[in-house]
Amino acid sequence: MTKADCPPIHHPIAVKREIGLRSRPCALTPMLRLQFGLAFVGPDRLARFGSLLHLGGSDLDGSGPYVEVDRPFKASPAPTLSTGRVELGRSLFFDPRLTIDASMSCSSCHQPAFYGTDALPKPMGVKQRPHPRHVPTNLNAGTSFVIHWRGDRTNLEDQVFQALTSPITSGQPDENAVIDRLSRMPGYAPLFKAAFPDEPQPMTLRNIAKAVGAYERTLVTPSPFDAYLAGNQPALPQAARAGLEKFINTGCVACHNGVGIGGGMYRKFGVVEDYWKATASDPIDKGRFDVTKDPDDLYVFRVASLRNVAMTPPYFHDGSVATLPEAVKVMARVQLGVTLNDADTRDILAFLESLTGELPANFATAPVLPPGAVVPAK
Repeated sequence: MTKADCPPIHHPIAVKREIGLRSRPCALTPMLRLQFGLAFVGPDRLARFGSLLHLGGSDLDGSGPYVEVDRPFKASPAPTLSTGRVELGRSLFFDPRLTIDASMSCSSCHQPAFYGTDALPKPMGVKQRPHPRHVPTNLNAGTSFVIHWRGDRTNLEDQVFQALTSPITSGQPDENAVIDRLSRMPGYAPLFKAAFPDEPQPMTLRNIAKAVGAYERTLVTPSPFDAYLAGNQPALPQAARAGLEKFINTGCVACHNGVGIGGGMYRKFGVVEDYWKATASDPIDKGRFDVTKDPDDLYVFRVASLRNVAMTPPYFHDGSVATLPEAVKVMARVQLGVTLNDADTRDILAFLESLTGELPANFATAPVLPPGAVVPAK
């Protein structure tokens, strides 16, 4: 096994220069498994990894690091994936009655039919208020090191907590309004008690976020590529293996690596060329710069996970590219300075298609929700 067999994780240009002329196929080796975060062939193992990724090694029993701060999830909690908590989170995820006009749930943007997205360039929130960026899939989101394109949500729980009183996502003015709405559905009270048995008043925004986060951490989709990494070589068709080789040789693996095949770092969008020249993006999004005001973060975004990417168009932070073949060519052009021909693009697409897994059963269909009528606020 030599260093050239599979590239190290460096800047994409460096990887391209190091292996761009290599023609040997990347064999199924321990190093290849390490490049992609080992093999995660079962939902339990992948969900566990998605939780541990945020915990610095803590287990799932709730005993890990936890810091009480004004923004509850600035420090990642140790999520407890108990059945009661996950089932409560599933109900809350699909329930539109929490929002101000009772018109939208988490599943309105993260739709099972579209593999956890909504197939729009940018979604509409409550009262037809537009979101500023494209919806990333929530499938396998627990494996990402931060949430959202700009990393302005530290983890799944933080994302849910902030969404509950977001003027776009929810429209509710504060925690009291959300809890008052929930209290009008008496069937939720015993579910919260079962999910948080040690708390005298378990119905809180914090616990809503914990429950929905626990549910979302179960939404993992092991794919044929995972089976291949685990040693089942026939699981990956020959065309996909050729695509994997092109994916590595071209330099894509420099950023799209780890268990999520992405989602583990920030990168500037447009290393070689301004991204908007290839995507026709309008307006031009400054990315993480708008969060940190650091000039080094100009046009920097979280690298997208490529799991299920064939099922989640349109692409990029603004949904500016409608098809996966075009998105692949854009990335090669603006990140690596490579012009992919149609044959190379087809090969890479075959590999990307091997990253599609089955929808989790607890996501594919909506649950029956606790009964209760609400009067939407105006």
